Amino acid sequence: MSALDAAAARPDRAGRPWAAPLAVAGLIALPIVTALLCLSAGRYQVPAAHVFGILLNELLGLLGTIAADWLPASWSAVTWTPTERIVITTVRLPRVFMAGVAGAGLALSGAVLQGMFRNPLVGPQTIGAASGASLGGVVAILLFGFGLPVHLGAFAGAALALAAVLAVHRGDGVSPVLTLVLAGVVVGAFCSALVGFVTFIADPEVKLPGIVFWLLGSFAAASWPNLALLAVCTAIGGGVMLAMRWRVNVLSLGDEEARSLGVDPGRDRVILLAATCLAISAQVAVSGAIGWVGLVIPNLARMVVGADHRRLLPVSAVAGAAFLMAADTLARDLTAAEIPVGIVTAIVGTPVFAWLLRRHAKGQGA
Repeated sequence: MSALDAAAARPDRAGRPWAAPLAVAGLIALPIVTALLCLSAGRYQVPAAHVFGILLNELLGLLGTIAADWLPASWSAVTWTPTERIVITTVRLPRVFMAGVAGAGLALSGAVLQGMFRNPLVGPQTIGAASGASLGGVVAILLFGFGLPVHLGAFAGAALALAAVLAVHRGDGVSPVLTLVLAGVVVGAFCSALVGFVTFIADPEVKLPGIVFWLLGSFAAASWPNLALLAVCTAIGGGVMLAMRWRVNVLSLGDEEARSLGVDPGRDRVILLAATCLAISAQVAVSGAIGWVGLVIPNLARMVVGADHRRLLPVSAVAGAAFLMAADTLARDLTAAEIPVGIVTAIVGTPVFAWLLRRHAKGQGA
């Protein structure tokens, strides 16, 4: 085993390697089952068997007659109504997919940030990217309205926030990780103050309700173009994070040890920060600010599979996807008026995080 492989494996010594294969297999199936249940649930109930049949029929339509020749005829038999098909394919499918992709991107980003900064309390909001994207989005809503301007504003705001964090940090402090986190907190607080200023000056009759609802997070505006934008950005950012997952292990050992293994921690941090910023800003651009996913889900996944990021990152991604799909389903079905999904994630996330803090404190005391 090489020195880098040994370093990458070291964080998992305190984990549960016997549980990892079973946990990974279960978590891979979890988002698929969750998606089917979320597509079935709603004010217009669609049986799960009908959901499966509709999705299979749509897939066969894409594949053509080649697939239909070797599948049983009963698999393609129509047992659902046209209304059920429209509800699934037009209304719920892009929304559930968007929630799943967004949850995967947020949880993946949170796991990378926690490993990179060696701090389980770090999340997407800590580095200022989410706050910067929110600022760019609300400014775009105030000046131009919803649609493409919000997307461009969110990406621009996140990029400027990341640039400001790196400019404040400069990477030459005694503790680069600590100064980077503090720089993110400062920039995030500044962006949040500007968001408050924008909401204060917004027209209370025209602009303010839309800004407030967007800031609370919602997938009500889900569409196939928005899903495509989110999926492409999350795939690029998530692909970089997954490709560098062993380097996150090395960074979690500390800068001195990383340098001794031939890794440039400053360069790798910038690359990973840019990847997380892309995934986070894409989520904010299409669905507004959604908190707690990137903070809580990686900590729960770490309890199951340990701290080795080669397993932790993919497990966090699939768990985050399942969690946000379920949260969005609750948001649209709990009351007559749809609840912003950011409220649901906060209601669920805060007690779970409090339990994690209490568990961690007991472990430290022992």
